[in-house]
Amino acid sequence: MKIAEARPAATVVLLRDGAQGLEVFMVRRHHQIDFAGGALVFPGGKLAPEDVELGQTLALDDALAPFRVAAIRELFEESGLLLAGGAMGGGHGLNAAPLDRLRTELVQEGVGFTLLLERLELRPDLGALLPFAHWITPEMVPKRFDTHFFLARMTGDTVLRHDGGETVDSLWINPSDAIAAAQAGQHTIIWPTLMNLKKLARNHSVAEAWRTTQEGTVVTVLPCLVDMPQGKRMRIPQEAGYDAWDVDLATVLGTPTLPK
Repeated sequence: MKIAEARPAATVVLLRDGAQGLEVFMVRRHHQIDFAGGALVFPGGKLAPEDVELGQTLALDDALAPFRVAAIRELFEESGLLLAGGAMGGGHGLNAAPLDRLRTELVQEGVGFTLLLERLELRPDLGALLPFAHWITPEMVPKRFDTHFFLARMTGDTVLRHDGGETVDSLWINPSDAIAAAQAGQHTIIWPTLMNLKKLARNHSVAEAWRTTQEGTVVTVLPCLVDMPQGKRMRIPQEAGYDAWDVDLATVLGTPTLPK
């Protein structure tokens, strides 16, 4: 069997402190999208050549810089929040009208992200992103991604809105509530997202999640399929720090329950 190449991708786990504790921003993908259609996900997507070029220009010694740029671009496209700073005061503080226009140019009109940033004399705030997880799609899957997950803190007063194209809904939600909703069949959430939500749910605040992540180590997760007496299982490295490292295949394929 030929193993498909895993395409580089980046995802942003945007956090804020809500009335009931830690909350994460999630978007619902359009049901017609071939990967995770209709699922509740963190904002993110594939790296573009422009992301690689800009990332290497900004931080040649940071191997994750292209992923950081892609994460910032995707977050802007899918939420309207621009993690950038510069001579004009920074993307966090720009009012909604210019940001909405820039977002339209980027998403609908195909104007390059680098050009938009140059027009406003802004630079992507690569330091606003904290590496959280690294997942690679299993080798038996025909469409594969090599995805870096980053934590980011919600800043400023930007009202976040899904783009209405690739994403058709958005919400702030407590990680534990998202897991419970998936278990109840109220939301479709793919297995890697559920695993990362469960990891987030250990924390009660943004500060705690940030500190815990800084103190830990990101271990690459490449799930592998193993045959066990009880059936096929999907296994991930124990040292990656997830509560479950050996999961039945039905859970991975979409059963709305998580291992206890």
